[in-house]
Amino acid sequence: GPAQRGWRGALGRLTGGLVALPPGPAEQRHRSAIARVQRDLDGPKTVVVINPKGGAHKTTATLLVAATFGSYRGGYTLAWDNNETRGTLGWRSQHGRHQSTAVDLLADLPRFDDPSRARVGDLDAYVRSQSAQFDVLASDEDAASAASIDAAAFRALHRTLSRFYRLLVVDTGNNMRASNWQAAIEAADQVVIVSTVREDTSQSAAWAVDALRAAGKEDLVRNAVTVLSDPATRRDAALARRLHDHFGRLTRVVIDVPYDAALVGGGPLDVGALSRESREAWLQVTAAVADGL
Repeated sequence: GPAQRGWRGALGRLTGGLVALPPGPAEQRHRSAIARVQRDLDGPKTVVVINPKGGAHKTTATLLVAATFGSYRGGYTLAWDNNETRGTLGWRSQHGRHQSTAVDLLADLPRFDDPSRARVGDLDAYVRSQSAQFDVLASDEDAASAASIDAAAFRALHRTLSRFYRLLVVDTGNNMRASNWQAAIEAADQVVIVSTVREDTSQSAAWAVDALRAAGKEDLVRNAVTVLSDPATRRDAALARRLHDHFGRLTRVVIDVPYDAALVGGGPLDVGALSRESREAWLQVTAAVADGL
């Protein structure tokens, strides 16, 4: 179809469609990314977001990838906080009418054992619906709780959730040796490695890649998407080039996303508050993820 964006789209609107130019390169790239995000899948898929350092933007990436899939695919996407105890996905998402978490769902999993009786609507008592057409499953939020999620718990939850969602986007904790972290990697169809353009978070990401390769996960790493977030201060161009070179040799694609002040406050994610540049960058990230599914 004719251009809808930029000066080409504006010219078409001004002339009432008499001048209908084809889309320019940027709009073609945008349309291609949407088509890739909307591609058919051959079953439920699990995307796992990793970096064993706090502050690497794992939770932000989890929410934005899930929001982009949800917005363009129309739902059946879950962002899942797979921290052992307490993570921040519940804080960064829009709050629901309940405070149920993965621990509560785990305790009630027997009610979902009979596929003929369990319905997707029954999960509303445990997940939190988001305006960008995806759901959130938070980790334990009770400071006094001694509950934790281990490998067996993750597998049980994953088995049930995969019956109701086409896409599971899993936010991981910082302990790569935790059994639930390892179980998420075993279930992953696609890994997303996130880092800011800083020495500490990028070294942590590189260490995680080395550990996965040493554990026999070379194929998973080779198919991975690396996401590099710009810092709030001036970007270190030399470091960015080094990171592109390093992760570009080990993973399938490296994508830059801009700094966005709308994400800094730490409150619930508002996709509409993001800049157009940010939304486009995360669309390209999500399209790259879809390419690997």
